[in-house]
Amino acid sequence: MKITIFKFTAMCVLMGVSQLFAQEKFTIQPELQNFRQPGYDGLNVFEEPKNDTVPFDGLKVRVGGDFALQLQGINHTSDSALANLGTNFNLPTANLNLDVQLADGVRMHLRTYLSSRHHNEAWIKGGHIQIDKLDFISDGFLSGFMDIATLKIGLDEINYGDAHFRRSDNARAIYNPFVGNYIMDAFTTEAFGELTLQPGPFLAVAGISNGNLNQSVNIGTKENKLSFYGKLGYDDQINNDLRLRLTGSFLASTGYDNGQYLYSGDRSGARYYWVMVKEGAADNFRSGRFNPGFAKFNAFQINPFVKWKGLEFFGIYEMAMGDQADPDVTPMMEGGSFTQLGGELLYRFGSWDQFYAGGRFNSVSGNYTENSPDISINRFNVGLGWFFTKNVMVKLEYVNQMYSDEGWTGSEAHFNGGSFDGAVFEAVIGF
Repeated sequence: MKITIFKFTAMCVLMGVSQLFAQEKFTIQPELQNFRQPGYDGLNVFEEPKNDTVPFDGLKVRVGGDFALQLQGINHTSDSALANLGTNFNLPTANLNLDVQLADGVRMHLRTYLSSRHHNEAWIKGGHIQIDKLDFISDGFLSGFMDIATLKIGLDEINYGDAHFRRSDNARAIYNPFVGNYIMDAFTTEAFGELTLQPGPFLAVAGISNGNLNQSVNIGTKENKLSFYGKLGYDDQINNDLRLRLTGSFLASTGYDNGQYLYSGDRSGARYYWVMVKEGAADNFRSGRFNPGFAKFNAFQINPFVKWKGLEFFGIYEMAMGDQADPDVTPMMEGGSFTQLGGELLYRFGSWDQFYAGGRFNSVSGNYTENSPDISINRFNVGLGWFFTKNVMVKLEYVNQMYSDEGWTGSEAHFNGGSFDGAVFEAVIGF
């Protein structure tokens, strides 16, 4: 009961305070160094830039939040009996965000999910320390290197691929032009350390994580191993009208007992509620998504981004290859591979590009092992959006997702002949 009262109060505070901050310029919130602004001003921002001129004049605490509410009208069908869906509102989701400037070039981020699809209680998503200067060691220490370098250490989302910068993170849906995330949703929160270099228009990322979503010193018979990831890229504003970005990322999960969470690490829940859930079954909070389920694997993702005036294109080419289990223990479980393709085309218009319209295509195909039959998923989205202010927006989309090929067996047999389609309206606040 106390948790429910706390959640309700916190959500009301977020909604009320957002009206103070939902202006075209922040007048109350403190300015932080190397910080991605929530709302419209944070659109199409990927890694935090290194061209910040915000001076440090003491410790600053920025309290922010996110709120999202969907009205969903989706139908689904398959060769099996599915849950009976109607048109209604989903449970509102909310985040509480704390960003603290601790020292010159040192900042902390902490996000708490106040309400989510999967957890009806408040819980911490993760947090990290971001270091852009080493002046706390001595004034100007390695300043030439730190002019292009950023260090991140914590337990939070890792920087694999570019799609995670545009995805909905529970209630933080203001950067996502559509309601849903990609089918293979590359997102995980793990204990990590990460170095980012941004010399001019070039980009390099090197990171290491412990491969665990839930942390425990009691490992039992598991042999935990590290995961490694990185990114290389180019990002340049060619002129006032044209921006080009191209990145390639990889992740190597080196053990069979941990590191398998890249496509199942989001514990807040998918955005299309109850779709393709069997009749009489409990809700699957990952409904509409797909996880290859590899125990040990390698993945890479290539992301082009082009913005010309009001026209934007963002793309995904991704492959994940690995084993479902250790073949020395469980034979015939190796050699699986899945490919994801995605592309979204948007046009932003209005006096300050506050409106947009666009579409997205997303597909996943492949097999669980080298001897298993293929499976395929295809999704189409078309949508519209409107930023009332830089911190308040609404979006409306139509989604159609289809399941095909012969590999849907066992616990996934209800995907045979399966599809869902319909409209979703979402209102979002982020400040």
